[in-house]
Amino acid sequence: MTPISFSAAATAPAGSVVAVPVFTGLEAPAGAPWPAPLQASTLATLGFEARCGQVQTLVGGDGQVVLAVGMGSPDEVTVDTLRRTAACAVRSAWRVEALVFRLLDAVPEGVDRAAAAQALVEGAALAAYRFSTYRSSPNACRIAGVTVVAPDAHTLAAAVAWGAEVAGAVCLARDLVNEPAGALTPTRLAERAEAEATRVGLACRVLDEAAIVEQRFGGVLGVARGSAEPPRFVELTYEPPGDQPVPTVVLVGKGITFDSGGLSLKTADGMMTMKTDMSGAAAVLGAMSALPALAPAVRVVGLLPVTENMPGDRAIKPGDVLVTRNGTTVEVLNTDAEGRLVLADALAYGAEQAPAAIIDLATLTGAQVVALGRRVSGLMGTDDGLVEQVRAAGDRAGEPAWPLPLTADYRCHLDSDVADLKNIGRAGEAGTVVAGLFLREFVGDVPWAHLDIAGPARAGDDDGFLAKGGTGVGVRTLLELLRTFAAPLSSK
Repeated sequence: MTPISFSAAATAPAGSVVAVPVFTGLEAPAGAPWPAPLQASTLATLGFEARCGQVQTLVGGDGQVVLAVGMGSPDEVTVDTLRRTAACAVRSAWRVEALVFRLLDAVPEGVDRAAAAQALVEGAALAAYRFSTYRSSPNACRIAGVTVVAPDAHTLAAAVAWGAEVAGAVCLARDLVNEPAGALTPTRLAERAEAEATRVGLACRVLDEAAIVEQRFGGVLGVARGSAEPPRFVELTYEPPGDQPVPTVVLVGKGITFDSGGLSLKTADGMMTMKTDMSGAAAVLGAMSALPALAPAVRVVGLLPVTENMPGDRAIKPGDVLVTRNGTTVEVLNTDAEGRLVLADALAYGAEQAPAAIIDLATLTGAQVVALGRRVSGLMGTDDGLVEQVRAAGDRAGEPAWPLPLTADYRCHLDSDVADLKNIGRAGEAGTVVAGLFLREFVGDVPWAHLDIAGPARAGDDDGFLAKGGTGVGVRTLLELLRTFAAPLSSK
């Protein structure tokens, strides 16, 4: 949950700091006069240029505090512009108690005002987030309430509430990703999932190690062998209200709570951020936690295969063969390519439920970061319509993803001398795509999309929008996808 309370109103509450949009050329939006402290001449004197995200604080003679928020050119304002400028305004108003957004004055014709209002709320809440559990003197944001002011406020209330729910789900995912691995063990992550399910009203089933053996999840068991911490497999289910038939979507999130690389040991530097290797599972849990409140017309099953990957004395060795849920055998030639092994079991199990679609998220390959960096996820799948739905949802949510091909010619890279598959391809060749080809072996004929979030899952630096650490990437994309989901034609 975000600690900020959000509301929509036609007028601004007295005593609040007001964030007002300013366009390049120091112009006000048409029909939206500025408060008295805000004058173009004053802004020019202060060197304010209204660059997108630039903020200048002004105080009037009556004590009224106004934040001039640069929006750039009026014809370039998008929903994501609103999301990011709201974040910048919050950073500038860090120690005030009440903040008013008049930023919807900048929304041009043709831009969905409800989507813009939702984006304002998301940007504000995500910028205010800090993980301070282990800080003796946390620098917490003091903003307790944000009011989105607009003449059509009564029509925007639902969008503001939706934005708050989405932001709360992202903050949950970020909390989980930022927890130290010593505190968030597989058992503890499963307990957090159970607690969230109880809080919001989801069905939850947690498989312990004995049940995982019974379910033939050989990939999960193989990866878990080197750890003293037992694995868990979490299944969450959201049933939409009403009795009309609806499609089922399965969400799968990679849940490696710490990845040492196993016997194919990572370097010390390579392990520093490996508590975040469960970002896919965190995203799925975060998204699932918001579904009862948002009530999309789709049944959703969330699957979290959760374990550590450690080099203990029982750890799998290069050359070992695992038998996965669907009977496919995998020769493990690199124990640091473990995420695809646990996903294999979860994908196969999800496909058995004959859903309309399966979407998985995973911090899967370093090659994704090389190809697309830390702002864009890699996207692959077996159904073009589903891939396009995921891509479009990510664009609307401000979480871009770029489609990559599942090139059939590269399938031979996974040929094994002793098993059905090996778990790595050829060194330095299409690592992200080959990992996708591996996962495809476990979804059968079910339409499937895969998001490789290795780069976007972690912010290396505070960029004014998201603080350094876990980003919760994927939560907004999943919730936007489920809000507008249409079953792929190939699933009907």
